[in-house]
Amino acid sequence: MTGKPREWFAVSATIAPEYAEAVESAFNALDSIGSQIDLIEKPGEGLCTVTAYFSTEPGDDVVEAELKLAARANGLSEDVDFSIRRDVIPDQDWLAEWKKHWEPVTIGRFIIAAPWHHVDAEEKTIIRIEPNMAFGTGTHETTQLCLAAIDQYYCAGMSFFDVGTGTGLLAIAAASMAGPDATLSAVDIDPLAIDIARSNAEINGFDRRITFQTGPVDAVSGAFDFVCANLTADVIAPILPRLLERSRFLLVLSGILSEQEGAVSQAIPQNLNTTVTRAGEWIALAIRK
Repeated sequence: MTGKPREWFAVSATIAPEYAEAVESAFNALDSIGSQIDLIEKPGEGLCTVTAYFSTEPGDDVVEAELKLAARANGLSEDVDFSIRRDVIPDQDWLAEWKKHWEPVTIGRFIIAAPWHHVDAEEKTIIRIEPNMAFGTGTHETTQLCLAAIDQYYCAGMSFFDVGTGTGLLAIAAASMAGPDATLSAVDIDPLAIDIARSNAEINGFDRRITFQTGPVDAVSGAFDFVCANLTADVIAPILPRLLERSRFLLVLSGILSEQEGAVSQAIPQNLNTTVTRAGEWIALAIRK
């Protein structure tokens, strides 16, 4: 007996272009499993569309509240009409939806591509990511900031810990530079994300190099040379002391909006050297010991 195929829920917000990143941030906060921004404005309207996909459809009140909160966090007016459309996508259509919009992304030495993309770049490190239900395909600024930090600071032989691994992309990027003896670990509280991360590691030939574990930061013990936490400011704040304890040399934090920089920076000991990098409305903090 065959059960009913699983369905996914698409929620689209049509909005002025300056609200696009705020809307995407709101959808991420609602645990979307992927999102995309259509920056082609509707003729005569000056509008664009942000679409996010969910395994469980969020209610209208929850969506509206999160959109207004994200608008305020981005310094935008809450008094705006978010035009919302909802669609149901059969499970078999998910990959087709991603294929329409996802192109390879280059960040430093890395090219992030899907398995079906043809990429010819001998001097680059190509990482293949299957666009399944997890965050981290290289298209979001926070992921790109973390990849740039790995490109700049990570050295062969360093141990590496990826907190909130999503698709496993950051751990895989480190593994591509690590050499045979480095310890590489990654955690995520979402068991589905861990399954996807393991699969992506296998695609790239690193499934035996990276240890994936379901759980929070303390699911893996010990300290690491390089710790990366691409989360959100509200998630980072309560675990920041533990993240600092776990990093021997460098801690990279991202998923932080520019206006949240002060609040996060105040919690970092002043004797530590912190470098801020920016992409769009987002920042990453590289904290060196």
